[in-house]
Amino acid sequence: MKRLLFIAVLATSLSGCGYNTLQTQDETVKSSWSEVLNQYQRRADLVPNLVQVVQGYASHEKEVLLGVTEARSKVGSIQMTPELAKDPEALKKFQEAQAGMTSALSRLMMISENYPALKANDNFRDLSAQLEGTENRITVARNRYIQDVKSYNVTVRSFPSNLTAKMFGMDVKPNFSVDNEKAISTAPKVDFGKK
Repeated sequence: MKRLLFIAVLATSLSGCGYNTLQTQDETVKSSWSEVLNQYQRRADLVPNLVQVVQGYASHEKEVLLGVTEARSKVGSIQMTPELAKDPEALKKFQEAQAGMTSALSRLMMISENYPALKANDNFRDLSAQLEGTENRITVARNRYIQDVKSYNVTVRSFPSNLTAKMFGMDVKPNFSVDNEKAISTAPKVDFGKK
């Protein structure tokens, strides 16, 4: 009888410890991170095709084309694994590589403004549309990941689940950050000039 009473008390006390919530949220964060990686991989897969089409029209833009190729290589050199999200330094390097890729792709897309025939090319238009859609998917996936990490971190830091988290070695997870927070908080100056 005492044994059954002990088991009942133990089960009741553990039901409010947050262990299952922590496990569920941890899996949700892992799933969200996988989707972020999936979308970045999709972008990396589109880049060679886009470079090839642009190269046919703007072969003398070697510096920009080389920049995109180097950015893709840098992104490819980072092992995109679920463990990457657990290490703040590795996550920062990943973010920097992806920012380099975004910058290089922006320069590549700006080239198209100088080449009307390139802009009219069906392959270029299709790849550009796919790239734009992928960038939107990346934004959505990153936002979902940010929200899932936030929920997990709140649970890890809240009482009484923080006790359970400490007992099982579950720590706060790093999240995406903005490198130039001060710069983006300043409104851009718009000058239409007088003609």
